[in-house]
Amino acid sequence: MSALNITAATQHTSDCLTLGEVMLRLDPGLERTRRTDSFKVWEGGGEYNVVQGLSSCYGHRSGIVTALVDNEVGQLIASLIRRSGVETRWIQWREFDGIGRTARNGLYFMERGFGVRGAAAVMDRGHTAISQLQAGDIDWRALFAEAKPRWFHVGGVMAGLSEDSPDLVIAAMQAAREFGAVVSYDLNYRDSLWRERGGREAASNCDKRLLPLVDVLFGLDKLSEPVDNLNVEVFSDSLKQMQQRFPNLKQLVSTMRIVHDASHNDWSGLCLVDGEIARGKAHFKLPILDRVGGGDAFAAGYIHGMLTGQSPQQSIELAVAHGALVMSTTGDNSVLAKEEVYAYARGADASARR
Repeated sequence: MSALNITAATQHTSDCLTLGEVMLRLDPGLERTRRTDSFKVWEGGGEYNVVQGLSSCYGHRSGIVTALVDNEVGQLIASLIRRSGVETRWIQWREFDGIGRTARNGLYFMERGFGVRGAAAVMDRGHTAISQLQAGDIDWRALFAEAKPRWFHVGGVMAGLSEDSPDLVIAAMQAAREFGAVVSYDLNYRDSLWRERGGREAASNCDKRLLPLVDVLFGLDKLSEPVDNLNVEVFSDSLKQMQQRFPNLKQLVSTMRIVHDASHNDWSGLCLVDGEIARGKAHFKLPILDRVGGGDAFAAGYIHGMLTGQSPQQSIELAVAHGALVMSTTGDNSVLAKEEVYAYARGADASARR
């Protein structure tokens, strides 16, 4: 079993806290962004989607630390967060200057791919309130003393928002460790955030500062060799190489994805715990409706398994199942019932239930 020391749940603890940006996603549905005349909106963000899944699907008590500008868009985002049951008391509200010159709320336009046409996003997140947040803007010890999270999750999206964001993440991680929370980190590289600041090499250097404070790592910096199939040995070797570089990591977890086209992916996942590899069920040419949020749902499923005392094998099965099901729905978020995920993880098919 894992070497994680997970605090027991009580009425005074929360299950998971995260730090991350929450943006408003504008989705043109079946249309192209450049031609549509209407959008569906959701809230979304790499770190937020994890606690959203933990709360909405699995019923965990979760919360988010983020920053929003106090205008109608910020209030909309906050109301969408509350709808999923995620605690909003730690939102850092910033005054609206009337036009968003000093700070603004992030937006992104996301069209789903189909077949040979890949999904495409247009990010509109420059100068957002959370990208300007400084490590000293929050009393992290007081916040963690109040929240009492058993688990703290953050990732490379949050760390990549600005030059100051890594220091903010470090301050939060240090407080999390001081108060006994398990710390997880998703490598989650976003080219749009790093393109003008050194690309993957700069992101990797940032991760090197953060990973010594991490217990559970999601994702891979790179594969040991290119693959065109769900080659367990290659993915396993890459996890083991990461653990050799960062021996403090107690668990390493990764999705396994091969993209055939935008509508069909091979999909699975695996974890490295105590030197042993556990692999989830392999889904070949899994039909994809909307791939955004699949990896975050995967992380939520795994964290849920760990928080509820399940084995690495059980946890990775839940992770794979949750990710697969979220990619069968629209939007970034999990709109699933826990029972659906457990049934699919046990091998349930897509027969109608009536």
